[in-house]
Amino acid sequence: MGALGEWDQRLFTRVAGARVPGADPALRRLSHAANHGRLWLGTAAGIGLVGGPTGRRAALRGLGSLALASFTVNTLVKWSARRPRPLLEGVPSIRRLARQPHTTSFPSGHSASAAAFATAVALESTRYGALVAPVAAAVAFSRVYVGVHYPGDVLAGVAIGASAAALTCRWWPPRTVVPERERPGARAPALPSGKGLVVFVNDRAGAGVSAASALSPAARLRALLPEAELIERGPGDDLTELLATAADRAARTGGALGVCGGDGSVNAAALAAAERGLALAVFPGGALNRFARDVGARNFEDTSAAVAAGQAVTVDLGVARSGTGPDMPFLNAFSIGPYPELMRFHERLEPRWGSRTAAAAALLRVLSTARPIELDVNGRPRRLWLLLAGNGGYVPEGLAPDFRPRLDDGLLDLRLADADHRLARTRLVAATLLGTLRHSRVYGDERVPWVELDGIPGADTLAYDGEVHPGAAGLRLEKERRALVVYRPAGADG
Repeated sequence: MGALGEWDQRLFTRVAGARVPGADPALRRLSHAANHGRLWLGTAAGIGLVGGPTGRRAALRGLGSLALASFTVNTLVKWSARRPRPLLEGVPSIRRLARQPHTTSFPSGHSASAAAFATAVALESTRYGALVAPVAAAVAFSRVYVGVHYPGDVLAGVAIGASAAALTCRWWPPRTVVPERERPGARAPALPSGKGLVVFVNDRAGAGVSAASALSPAARLRALLPEAELIERGPGDDLTELLATAADRAARTGGALGVCGGDGSVNAAALAAAERGLALAVFPGGALNRFARDVGARNFEDTSAAVAAGQAVTVDLGVARSGTGPDMPFLNAFSIGPYPELMRFHERLEPRWGSRTAAAAALLRVLSTARPIELDVNGRPRRLWLLLAGNGGYVPEGLAPDFRPRLDDGLLDLRLADADHRLARTRLVAATLLGTLRHSRVYGDERVPWVELDGIPGADTLAYDGEVHPGAAGLRLEKERRALVVYRPAGADG
């Protein structure tokens, strides 16, 4: 027996031979409760029921990691290690267990399951991870205390469990709830009670706020900013005309422009504000609110506080220039191909399946009926399933990006799905599911300051910020650096 083995034996003897008043029955019950993963199945059910979407993701990742760790320990490692269980004098139950066939000690399956579940939960939620971690540590300790494993068995099990949880991130990246943002502050007029703020309210944008509040968006705005002027869009009203009216009034008073609506309304308001040099206040009122989420305006209260205090940041505008028609500005993304449809499927499936599996299923659904697009990218003929250019770098990688840590990096996030390679569709879906897109020949991504597109087909294939628009023969996509000032509370950096 080497030095490590002797140390393992001595530590086992001390821990398993000790008896702490009051702790003995509790640790034995805890160790027994963890048999066959029962403790973690119950914990996952509780977190999933009370934790909302984050809790459900944490529970699913925890159970998946537990299954992977258990398979690794019981099917692969134990049968190759064949280390006999410890014998502790004075504990007949342990001696009987040691004489049973196939009861190997190395590694500890209970410890692997505990570490896998706790690590996986922490990857999704530090709050729930902090609650689960002490229980997992107690389970691991109990396996030595009750005399069925050496400390080395427990440490090996913990390492296997934590590795199993980390491995799940390859197929299912954890969602960052509040992404890191590194944006300098900008000057914007402080408008206490909303005096000087003119807000365009598009009640027809979607169910984003109505579902979460008994009050209408206009009523909430009046309660938060009683001196703001609201211009509400009614049936038959033209969005562009009303926005122009709201922006002109704000410019005349030296105030700011506000918008309550979805990404389409916010896009139009951003253009109006940038043209007039106005700061923009975004009140998330649509179904998705991607820009509001990325900029840090998470709800009406956040934006209202920023307006009153004059807290803001600068953001870039993406622009598609045709040379023959009007510029097409975009806040989120410009795409050619079925990208808007892909994102709708992805967002519908993600809460149940996770981001990566949902992205693969959405790709399979969309590409099964799509036709490749032929165009020139920077003078090079390409045959693509779709093209995406994000206004700023998105994360994670792949064709279903989630959020942008920065909105003022001066770059376009260009992502291409190639259709020229053999079995391109199948390879694209498989690489998405397996998390190997970065190494796939059918997918490419890079950060560029501009890109030129020529020979764009079909009026129904071009979209920016999710809205389909008529196409153009040639376009140059580029950035207008820090062209827009947007209200955002100073504490929105997470």
